[in-house]
Formats: sequence, C-alpha cells, structure tokens
Amino acid sequence: MPYFGLIVLVVWVAALIDVIVAEEYRVRHLPKVVWVLIVILLPLVGSIIWFLVGRPEGVAGSPPARTTGFPEYERPEYKAAIAAREDAEFRRRARERAQEQRRRAEEKNGSAGNDESEGD
Repeated sequence: MPYFGLIVLVVWVAALIDVIVAEEYRVRHLPKVVWVLIVILLPLVGSIIWFLVGRPEGVAGSPPARTTGFPEYERPEYKAAIAAREDAEFRRRARERAQEQRRRAEEKNGSAGNDESEGD
C-alpha cells in the first residue's frame, strides 16, 4: 500500500494528458471541458471513469466532413437548384419567362400611363 498514492498520481496524470490531447469531436458522452473538470476534481474515480466511459474508441479517424457553415447550402434542394441552373433547357425556359414578364410589365405600364393621361 505504500505506493498507492504514486499509482493514483500516475493514473491521474495519464488520464489528464489523455483528456487534453483527445480530439473534441471524438470524446464520448460529455464535452471535453467537463471531462477535464471531472478528472481534475475526482483524481482516481474521474480517471477511471474517463478511461472506461469517455475515452475515444479505436484508432483516430478522419474528422467529420466540413460544411460550409450555412446549412441552407447543404440541403439537397439547393444542390438540385444549382444543377438545374446549369441545365441549358432550364436557362432557355427562364429566359422565355423573363421576356414574357417584361412584356406584361410594359403592357401594364403602357396602359396605366394612358389611363392617367386621359384623366387630365
């Protein structure tokens, strides 16, 4: 039993170093900061709990896929819209719709202008 304190110290230091160098996204069950606090405040019990429950399993994998930071750009509808925008048929129909809208707007503005001038 004379070496129990030394064993606890070694396990505690090993657990603390392991928590600190563990990658945030791989730590299990609690945020990494909480694990650091648990290991610091409960040296033996916290270290054992870290090694049994919180430590990442297996070999280090690749980090999760990075996103743009804008969830609306990750949606499938957005990607379909981008693909459609590149489609020649879509562009042709869009031009036709735009020309039709311009024609209607000119007709509406032209007839509205005539109505106003008749009132004078």
